[in-house]
Amino acid sequence: MAEPLSDHKPRLGISQCLLGDTVRYDGGHKRDAFLTDVLAPFVEWLPVCPEVEAGLSTPREAMHLAGDPEAPQLLTIRSHIDHTATLHDFSQRRVQELQESDLDGYIFKKSSPSCGVYRVKVYTDKGQPSKQGTGIFASAFQHAFPLLPVEEEGRLSDAPLRENFIERIFCYRRWKTLFQEHRISRGAIVQFHTRHKYLLLTHSRPHYHELGQLIAQAGQYTAGDLANRYGPLFMDALKIKATVRKHVNVLQHLAGYFKKQLSTIERAELQETIQDYHRHLTPLAVPLTLIKHYVRILAVPYLMDQVYLNPHPKELMLRNHV
Repeated sequence: MAEPLSDHKPRLGISQCLLGDTVRYDGGHKRDAFLTDVLAPFVEWLPVCPEVEAGLSTPREAMHLAGDPEAPQLLTIRSHIDHTATLHDFSQRRVQELQESDLDGYIFKKSSPSCGVYRVKVYTDKGQPSKQGTGIFASAFQHAFPLLPVEEEGRLSDAPLRENFIERIFCYRRWKTLFQEHRISRGAIVQFHTRHKYLLLTHSRPHYHELGQLIAQAGQYTAGDLANRYGPLFMDALKIKATVRKHVNVLQHLAGYFKKQLSTIERAELQETIQDYHRHLTPLAVPLTLIKHYVRILAVPYLMDQVYLNPHPKELMLRNHV
C-alpha cells in the first residue's frame, strides 16, 4: 500500500521551554514528554523563546497581560515595568524571519503572556483576571501565518485534539510538497484532492462538496489560481474535528468497495468491528486495520492511495484511543 506521507518531516515551531530548555521566568522549564519522546522522531523542531530572544534575562520577574484584551500590555507583576513594545517589536521581526523557515505548524506554551493561544489571563486595572487574551508573540504569529496549524501543549493531552493537530501538520506538509518538489499543475492538485477525499469526509461534508465542485471546475482556473482557492479551503476543512459518526460513514464507504469479494463471514466480521467502534467498544485502529488488510490483499487501487488509511506515522498510535 502506498505510503502517503512526505519524505520530509514536518517542521514545527515550538515554545523552547517545552523541549526542556531552562528559559522560563523562574529559570526552569516545562518539558513535555509526548513532544520530546514520542513526537520528536517524526518532526523537526524550531525552538523559540520570545522573552529570552527579546533580551529579557533568565530568571526574570514574572509578567502578565493587562488592560484591553484586544491590545493588552505586558507588565511585570511586582514592579509594573512595561515590556509591551519590546515584545511587539521582537514579534514583528521574528515572524518575518520565520516566513523563510518552511514551517508546517507551531506548538505554543499554554497560559503564557507571550506564547499562550487560548484563554490567557488579562488583568483589569483593579487586578481582576479575565481569560480572553492571547499572548503577544502568539497573536503576531497567527496573524502572519493564518493557514498554519497551531496548538497549545496543554490541549494536546486531549486525544482527538492531538490527532487533529498532527493530521493537519502532515497534510500541510503534503500540500506544500506539491510546490516544492514538482511544478504545480491543475492535474497535481486534482490528484492531491482525490487522495484526500475520505479524510476530508471525516471532517466536513460541506467542505468536501465545495472542494469537489472547485476541482470539477479546475479547467476554469490557472494552476496558481486553483491552488490559491483550494489550499485555504482544504486547511479550513481540517480544522473541523472528525467524529465517530463521520468516521463510521467513511468506514462503510470503504467497506463497500470490496463487499462483493468477501465471504458472508468476512463481511459480518468487518461490520462487527465497525459497529464496535461506533459503540465506543474498540478504537478506530481496529476496523481500519481490517480494512487496510482487505485493501492490500484485494489490491483496490483507488483505496491504496487514500491518505485516510495512513494520515500520520502509525508509531504515534493516534487512532488507538476509544
